[in-house]
Amino acid sequence: MPMTTWRPHPHIRVVAIGLHWRDGRLLAAEVRDDAGRIKGVRPLGGEIEFGESWRAALLREFKEELGIDVTITGEPLMMENIFAHEGATGHEVMFVTEVAFPHGAFGGQDRIDFREDNGEEITARWFDLADLDLPDGPSLYPIGLKALLIGTDNTTATKLSGPSS
Repeated sequence: MPMTTWRPHPHIRVVAIGLHWRDGRLLAAEVRDDAGRIKGVRPLGGEIEFGESWRAALLREFKEELGIDVTITGEPLMMENIFAHEGATGHEVMFVTEVAFPHGAFGGQDRIDFREDNGEEITARWFDLADLDLPDGPSLYPIGLKALLIGTDNTTATKLSGPSS
């Protein structure tokens, strides 16, 4: 596996990420450290381009990354994400919302492999929120998203906790 030296951008980025659920599990991409170890996972999406709405950006990102047309099914939750990765600080303002996949998309697949624009290979899988943010397991990024999704510190976000099944 090639070493990656991704670092956060040195400016505030505005991003849109989509929450896709399957059987109560959240689709998220692996986030690795410089040594290739999985340090966390993050829902799919990406940066909003100048002059582009967050909705258009989210649809574009899923089309580019997975080759599918998703449907936005909820109102956005706003988050500010100030984080450190390998000693560098990142800062994002995020639109977070639920998305639905076309019927049958990736059915029967436990993982989805795709490439970012920069050629980086990404693996996304469906995760049970209960398995994330544990001392010995991967974190859910952005930090604080899990608490919002399960409603522990913001009761208005409980609508984003996915379908109950």
